[in-house]
Amino acid sequence: MRLESPLTPPFRILIIAAHPDDIEFGAGGSAAVWSAAGATVSYCVVTNGAAGSNDIEVDYETLAARRQEEQIEAARLVGVHDVHFLGYSDGTLEPTIALRRELTRLIRRLRPDRVVIMDPTTVLVQNDGFSYINHPDHRASAEAALYAIFPSAESRPIFPELLAEGLEPHHVNEVYLMLTEKANTAVDITEFVEQKYQALLAHRSQLNESTIDMVRSWDAAAGQQANVAYAELFRVLTFYPNQQHERAAAEAAD
Repeated sequence: MRLESPLTPPFRILIIAAHPDDIEFGAGGSAAVWSAAGATVSYCVVTNGAAGSNDIEVDYETLAARRQEEQIEAARLVGVHDVHFLGYSDGTLEPTIALRRELTRLIRRLRPDRVVIMDPTTVLVQNDGFSYINHPDHRASAEAALYAIFPSAESRPIFPELLAEGLEPHHVNEVYLMLTEKANTAVDITEFVEQKYQALLAHRSQLNESTIDMVRSWDAAAGQQANVAYAELFRVLTFYPNQQHERAAAEAAD
């Protein structure tokens, strides 16, 4: 398992996930690492999180508003201050053209060098006695985001209405898949691991200290694969590896 190379600012990263708290589980420590290294990190949460309770007395609008506030606080704790909420219904998300258009719009507007998404290929997970069925919202948000990255974000004929909004095509140079079973890259989060756990605990409507014990064990196991104390793992796809260095040099010369 290779360790991620240090970032070379300026660098822009967009992290897209289905629900409030998904990012904190899969990339909260990495977001802290990247923010501290000088990257501009943005979050996009696709659903409203309103299905996050089975309480018969719950008011779903109130829960959705609370979860949005929790996500903003969680992002702030790792140095992220740009959070976008698309507000799709929680639990019934589909990878529609409308969703892909919204994500394409955001990618063209923010123009990230790296987009982090969930792994759309993960369905059934069995790992050291822990098994679960991947949430269909995770896969739907990831599929829509993947095809927003390519071909939609960089193709002029797709969504011409975005051109009318002044949003020119944009090529994303790196895609990071989080919560994947096919990881090839580790981010050393050891220095920022407590920030990650505080960000997780910001989701007070969903999580408690017992969750932290579980996630800490996952991060420690991931760290063992990269010979560090704690890590988060990603499947990384890189396109045109020299592009980022060329853009950074051009911006520095301006």
